[in-house]
Amino acid sequence: MKKMTLPCCLLLAALPSVLNAQESKKDSLQYHLQGVDIIATRATGNTPVAYTNIGQEELEKVNTGVDFPYLITSTPSAVATSDAGAGIGYTSLRIRGTDGSRINVTANGIPVNDAESHTVFWVNLPDIASSVKDVQIQRGAGTSTNGAGAFGASINLRTSDIRTKPYAGLSLSAGMFGTHKETLRAGTGLIANRWMLDIRLSDIGSDGYIDRASTNLGSYYLQGTYYGSKTTVRLITFAGEEQTYHAWNYASKEEMQMYGRRYNSCGYMYTDSTGKAHYYDGQTDNYTQKNYQLLIDHHFNDSWSMNIGLHYTKGDGYYQEYKSGRKLVEYALQPFIVNGNEVKKSDLIRKKAMDNHFGGAIFSLNFKNKNLNATLGGGANRYYGKHFGHVLWVKEYIGTLTPNHEYYRNTGAKNDANIYLKAEYMPASGLSIYADLQYRHISYSINGHNDKWNSAENSLQRLSIDENFNFFNPKAGLSWQIDKHSRLYGSVGIAQKEPTRNNYTDGKLHERPKAERLTDYELGYTFGNGTFHAAANLYFMDYKEQLILTGELNEIGEPLAANIPDSYRAGIELAAGLTLPCGFSWNANATFSRNRIKDFKETLYDDDTYQEWIISHGSTDISFSPEIIAGNTFAYSRKGFFVALQSQYTGQQYMSNSGEREHLLDAYFVSNLHLSYTFKLPHVKGITVGATVYNIFDEEYENNGYAGSGYYTDTDGSRHRYNYAGYAAQAGINFLGHVNIEL
Repeated sequence: MKKMTLPCCLLLAALPSVLNAQESKKDSLQYHLQGVDIIATRATGNTPVAYTNIGQEELEKVNTGVDFPYLITSTPSAVATSDAGAGIGYTSLRIRGTDGSRINVTANGIPVNDAESHTVFWVNLPDIASSVKDVQIQRGAGTSTNGAGAFGASINLRTSDIRTKPYAGLSLSAGMFGTHKETLRAGTGLIANRWMLDIRLSDIGSDGYIDRASTNLGSYYLQGTYYGSKTTVRLITFAGEEQTYHAWNYASKEEMQMYGRRYNSCGYMYTDSTGKAHYYDGQTDNYTQKNYQLLIDHHFNDSWSMNIGLHYTKGDGYYQEYKSGRKLVEYALQPFIVNGNEVKKSDLIRKKAMDNHFGGAIFSLNFKNKNLNATLGGGANRYYGKHFGHVLWVKEYIGTLTPNHEYYRNTGAKNDANIYLKAEYMPASGLSIYADLQYRHISYSINGHNDKWNSAENSLQRLSIDENFNFFNPKAGLSWQIDKHSRLYGSVGIAQKEPTRNNYTDGKLHERPKAERLTDYELGYTFGNGTFHAAANLYFMDYKEQLILTGELNEIGEPLAANIPDSYRAGIELAAGLTLPCGFSWNANATFSRNRIKDFKETLYDDDTYQEWIISHGSTDISFSPEIIAGNTFAYSRKGFFVALQSQYTGQQYMSNSGEREHLLDAYFVSNLHLSYTFKLPHVKGITVGATVYNIFDEEYENNGYAGSGYYTDTDGSRHRYNYAGYAAQAGINFLGHVNIEL
């Protein structure tokens, strides 16, 4: 992290002299400051989709320790998970049951999802919430956006609030499980009425609730801005560096009973004569991701504006792991002789690495007058990545083992381009017609050898994939502002999505995954009068060839998926809130849904012969899709004092699609208590001291896992099914204290 942050530290050292710069004068520039963000992919009050906005103030109140997915779980249909059990490190998010590979994430309109996995690895974006102005979460197909993964939900981040005056701040947090977080931020305010510089440095660490599930994260955010009378230019760079000990094996119920809920089998090497288990210290995931954005916003006049964004992301990383009893031939190693015996299997340490490049451009041309709001936009992106593996050590190996012995290598390349035209037209007062047309082209290739062994060919899996996809995604709807308090809307939209890298490399060797298609129907009503607000949204998401998680994991803990011909998600999302002048507020939401595969056929394999057993289950629940998700927050804020009790209920969910009782993840109800007080002192904007009690009622629960099945055949030919499952245990009651100083 030292190399990454050195330029930022030098800038920060020079900042105190800038903090005394003259305050900007109020002129026509102030109007322009309100429109410097690329917002073409965002929904507005007239857009007929279900969405939630979260402002910077809301984020700051809870952004004291946990990762970004946990900061937005108070929004409808959202569920966060944590491998380490404490909300820091490898965390993930599901919305309406859709996993992270289907949730499109953009920052200032720039795609954030990994081009191959389609997932956002939040561990590579440490403390991104501290540099976020606001967040919009769209549920369903949503509006046209850039990048992969827009197939059930979208998250749009806008970074850096506009602060015309100089500022500086320091946030410190510390709590149980060795958790700590330090964030230093500062900005020059507006210099010479034209220039602004903002910086943030963060350091986060945790031992994790799960044994050895440690996390060490560092990040920076640096932004330079030029404000002209009509043109704004922003140059942004933000980066994250992480080292995380593996905790993706989870634990079975039997293992928890034997070794405790915090048991972690990752890195296990051997048990000595005293009964002590020994683990490999280097069983870590290591990755550095650097992001660069150049954003240009130009206002031609009151009606016309244009946004252009250029971006580049560089990622380098690897993970190491101890593997027991591996076949040497699978690692391009020769068997060796010990005491006259040929050794074909041995323990070893392998390192799997990546070298990724992702860059491109986006644009939008916007027109707005009294009756029409229209945008022509799009983007083009290029990804190129190398995947390769080394053997670092082999137990008692006799022979030549070159340093970093390479045993597989392949490359992935992807071109992704889209163009869209969308408009909101008001033919009459209160009535808005919405249309959104997007065309998207993707070409994707993978070439080389995978690390997966093909026993039929007695060699590593050969990858020779060259796919092209052309998607047309139309959306249309109506919004009716019944009066100044009430709005009724409805829409229908089509979204299509290409398979991920894992769908190609980790599926059945003789099958190719298919593209998915979603037809999304939304019907909603909203009410708000300043004191009370309420909303109801009905949705029906009809899928063709949905790639649904099977519940199984690959060797590095990533979920596996398979195409399902017909499936759907249907439900109702309810929300209500109350804000009183006395400082009390209440917000609640609940999602009641039905998520079904219409005719699920499960394939099991015999342990010895690998023969298939196909079982028809008929209609079954989609994995990792609880039928009930509910959240509630009571808050009180008065004269610097703030208290909030935030609760979430997540109903039971299956970790596979077969409906087996042994694959069930039980329902859980978790509450967090936030307390803080802000002191007003001379020469200081404020000092806030507080504490958060996570899981205040000490719920014992698991929020993620894996599951699968197999069978064996008796001598009489009868077949017997067996089931297995692993669970991600979460921390009980735990505490985190925090201090925030604003200058």
